[in-house]
Amino acid sequence: MIFAAVHTPDAFSYTTNSTVPLAGGCPQPNRWNLTLASPLNRRWSTSLPLTSTTILTVAAQGTPAQLNEIEQSISDSFEAWTGMPGTTFNTAAHPGFIAPLARITAANSCTNDQQSNADGLNTICFNQSSAAFTTGVLAFTRVITANAPGVSIGSSAPAAFAGQILDADTLFRNDSQATYATPAALATPQGQGAYDLESLLAHELGHWFGLDHSAVWRALMFPYAPPPGQFLGDRLTAQAPDGPLSDDDRAGIGSLYPDPADPVNIGAISGQILPANPFALANIPAPATGSFVTGIFGAHVVAVDADTGSVIAATLGGWSCNTASQQLQFDGSYEISRLPLNHNYKIYVEPLEGLVTPANLSDPLTSLCGPPSAPSCAAPAANTNFNPRTRPASP
Repeated sequence: MIFAAVHTPDAFSYTTNSTVPLAGGCPQPNRWNLTLASPLNRRWSTSLPLTSTTILTVAAQGTPAQLNEIEQSISDSFEAWTGMPGTTFNTAAHPGFIAPLARITAANSCTNDQQSNADGLNTICFNQSSAAFTTGVLAFTRVITANAPGVSIGSSAPAAFAGQILDADTLFRNDSQATYATPAALATPQGQGAYDLESLLAHELGHWFGLDHSAVWRALMFPYAPPPGQFLGDRLTAQAPDGPLSDDDRAGIGSLYPDPADPVNIGAISGQILPANPFALANIPAPATGSFVTGIFGAHVVAVDADTGSVIAATLGGWSCNTASQQLQFDGSYEISRLPLNHNYKIYVEPLEGLVTPANLSDPLTSLCGPPSAPSCAAPAANTNFNPRTRPASP
């Protein structure tokens, strides 16, 4: 979820994780503190699994050309995000916020399951095992954030704010259950049985930048990978430097890293999701704050372009936080931000009971109240027991 630095910030467009400051108060969105003086460091381990078919390339296995082909896929996956206009790290408008991609050779270079080797270096690993690789998990990203200003890990600089990302590592499954292919190799007969490396990595990099999963089917951050032999969105071109991204992805990354010079994507729609019968709510107080459940929590709110039918952005609604009192309220509030101006929008609300369920979005729903070891409140369960109805417009 996204919060704005205003008096009563609500749930903003798209879905991100948040961090409750150590001193308490409103949850803060997880994001990097990107500056020209401290650009985002990034590297990848050239240690590949012994099974030669784990990463398919057109170049011969075990050659420098193979590493170059894989590195190009990694670079293109980053460029899907950095090529999007309207963000502070768009490379065309704001070069220098993303450091060059580096190589390392060590196999186990990513943060381990106990986070005891968190180094403040952001790494992509193809040859590291993890207990997190349960059935069906192809890749995952582990993100470590600061819960107070001044916190640091490894080589990271002290955090400027709570919620600042200090370390992000992506691990790919390295056993016989998954095979990946670069775009060139995906087009070969062998590649038809492999997962698209760029689609998976671009999705994981969305987590690097602070985004969580999206319930929008077309979104790159949809929680399910494309089938083997297929890829998401479009490949990068000069005309579409952010080709794989959907409008929902663009709204999400733009809300975390808005370009103050962007004159177009600055619209917002806000409101509350309330039941027709208020007695239908659990109305359970959150112990540490005294707040009550007074609106629908965890509903999927979608903004659709009324003229084209395209989904532009979506969010999880259900809460707000008053920055003056630092009190979280589960009042059904939502705000969909970073909408293009001069468009007509329709707003739809739906329960998460289809292909995407609250389990796919559990982190942003539970991170509002802090870690389980030190919760600041008690978030209600996402409400899936409602039928949406449209209120007639006023005369």
